[in-house]
Amino acid sequence: MTGVLRATIFDLDDTLIDTADAWARVCADFAAGHGHHWRAEDTAALHGNGGWASYVAGLCGGAAGAAEVVEACAAAMVGECAAGRVRALPGAVELVLEAGRHGPVGVATASPRRFVLAALEGLGLSAGLRSVVCGEDVVRVKPAPDPYLRAAAEVGVPPSGCLAVEDSPNGIRSAAAAGMYVLAVPRADTALPDEVARLASARAHSAADALPLLTRLLDPQSDLLIHEGVR
Repeated sequence: MTGVLRATIFDLDDTLIDTADAWARVCADFAAGHGHHWRAEDTAALHGNGGWASYVAGLCGGAAGAAEVVEACAAAMVGECAAGRVRALPGAVELVLEAGRHGPVGVATASPRRFVLAALEGLGLSAGLRSVVCGEDVVRVKPAPDPYLRAAAEVGVPPSGCLAVEDSPNGIRSAAAAGMYVLAVPRADTALPDEVARLASARAHSAADALPLLTRLLDPQSDLLIHEGVR
């Protein structure tokens, strides 16, 4: 991939905010109300799963649909925000602010808009975003490219001119399929499959570690990095 990067599109959950435990907790509570005993594999299945609501509905034996899951779990997650239990990952806010100094910034996430807006408002980032694409905004969710393609259109920059920042394998697949340059920031407990790792042209261990790398990538004088790739 070649060219100058002029916009940045961030994933939200586990890229900018620490919500893995919160989402598992509210989904487990919902499923328990319909007779399902939550398992460790259910928690793992939520990570980067754009079809999370359908997955949870499937655990309920036909007693609830995906729309009901979204409504109930989004409301519970807004409550988590209000209680101060949804926090930015270390360095994440600084990462978004730095991206904003270089061009337009957007978010592309599978989470429902009601929760997304509450989380972004809590972080103080809402005003600086050109685009916020949520789970209900696209027909095909990650790993399909649709969320990132829509975000690129809304920020007004072709996908080839966008840097995507992602933590999950499905998110990385989505951004790469959209034609974006991908900075992978996987969770400490996530080992990227080899074919996914190859899709990420740059990688950092955390949002804090990603800051100098993101600055270099968005510097128009650093086009050589895009030709050669960085790790």
